[in-house]
Amino acid sequence: MSDQQSKTKRYSIYNHIRRRKAANIWHFCFFSYFNDCFLLFISELFEINHIRTIYHMFIAVLLIFCLSTLAVDYIDQGRLVLEFDLLFFAFGKLGTVTWAWVVMFAYTLFVPYYTLVFWGSLYHSFPSKLGLSLGTGLVLSAVQTYVLGQFPIYVVVHYQLPPASRFIVILEQVSIRFLMKSYSFMRETAPVVMKNTPKEGESPRFPTLSSYLYFLFCPTLIYRESYPRNSHIRWKYVGITLGMILGCLFYGYFILVRLCVPVFRPETNQPFSKRTLVLAVFHSILPGIMLLLLCFFAFLHCWLNLFGELLCFADRMFYKDWWNSTSFANYYRTWNVVVHDWLYYYGYRDFLWLSKRKFRTAAMLSVFIVSAVVHEYAFTMGFGFFYPVMFCLFAVFGVVFNFTMNDKRQSPVFNVIMWACLFVGQGVQVCLYCQEWYAQIHCPRTGVGTSPTFVLQVLESSIGYTWMILLFESSFSFFMIPDQLQPLCRLADRTDIIIFKSDKKECRKSCFLSGFIKL
Repeated sequence: MSDQQSKTKRYSIYNHIRRRKAANIWHFCFFSYFNDCFLLFISELFEINHIRTIYHMFIAVLLIFCLSTLAVDYIDQGRLVLEFDLLFFAFGKLGTVTWAWVVMFAYTLFVPYYTLVFWGSLYHSFPSKLGLSLGTGLVLSAVQTYVLGQFPIYVVVHYQLPPASRFIVILEQVSIRFLMKSYSFMRETAPVVMKNTPKEGESPRFPTLSSYLYFLFCPTLIYRESYPRNSHIRWKYVGITLGMILGCLFYGYFILVRLCVPVFRPETNQPFSKRTLVLAVFHSILPGIMLLLLCFFAFLHCWLNLFGELLCFADRMFYKDWWNSTSFANYYRTWNVVVHDWLYYYGYRDFLWLSKRKFRTAAMLSVFIVSAVVHEYAFTMGFGFFYPVMFCLFAVFGVVFNFTMNDKRQSPVFNVIMWACLFVGQGVQVCLYCQEWYAQIHCPRTGVGTSPTFVLQVLESSIGYTWMILLFESSFSFFMIPDQLQPLCRLADRTDIIIFKSDKKECRKSCFLSGFIKL
């Protein structure tokens, strides 16, 4: 190579590095400005008098719930004491939750990281790069399946955790969040290691353990070696946010105690009919939509902002103005930006890359199915029974609304339709899950022996009464039942008995089934 060619090459490399640095600076400045604007928007949103009034209205409703509970307890029991027995029950066995979380966290912190270091150290010098990658990937997948897949299920089933503790183990702290974060870490760092071949005598460059540790706690599911950071922690904001989280917790308790439990817990002699179901669904709309808004505010706004503030994490776009959506497509994109980004990058885009951008509809459907399965898995393990209401609403109605109410719908009428659908959907979920919960209590498991394996034990404890709701009144229906299902079970409303006859393999039904099959 001549001197002129060498100078030209060095000059080209220098210009490339300079342009890359300039692009990085522009990228950082743009996103810093964008994040500051979004934080300012969120802060100013709650400073607007009209928005603050809505916030004050919810606080007033909470006070009314407290007063009504005190009044009812005083009339019935002659004392003015707020008992939070349901709250203590739901969050019971927190010691088990804590040690399970510590085990999962230690595994997620060290095993994926040092597996990456081991694989990256051998990748560029190993004779068969494909064999090394496949072997390491298979071993890590097997360990991930056992530790982050089967172990949380074992903890939930073996220790019989109550509902809120189950959701902590399965949804937020242990299984799903750690799986998504560890996958993002491997997915973002492995291609960088593969592309950057170290020079002779040098070691490959890996992300620091501290950056990975920070990622495990910061409120995002997309791994980056660095994030925009704030200069200080606003401790007053932390205290206010923590207080709002506790307030939302008690708010949810009063919604369940005052609006749900009195409706679904009583044992009546009235046969269950279509009329009863429809009335129960419409009665559940108010607590359902209140729980939806409460979960949104408590988790997506308060909880994530709390961790973002404690970690000086500046990218606070956890949601957008989903309440103004005129299409379900926009609602799904803006309701939970944190999860949407993960599904978009590692689900939708990867599917398009594998299919060479030929099947966009199939890519979108695959994301919906995966999301619906994960939601149903969380609800199944959280409540302790399999009742695919969430899956049907998400994978069936959600897909239909996503394609029918698309971004072309801009009229305010479609915003009304979207809210009406959310109201009805939340009412259906609250109604059916509450009915199934008390059906599980009123129809205890009988006639079933101890499962010989752990998998059968999980199935035994997970499959609920109702595989589907049979919307017809007093009539006889016959279902083919395997010989293994021969329990005697009383309906939740105590108006009839279901008998599984071993000789005819049939199930007789003489009224609406609140619960159908329970193992």
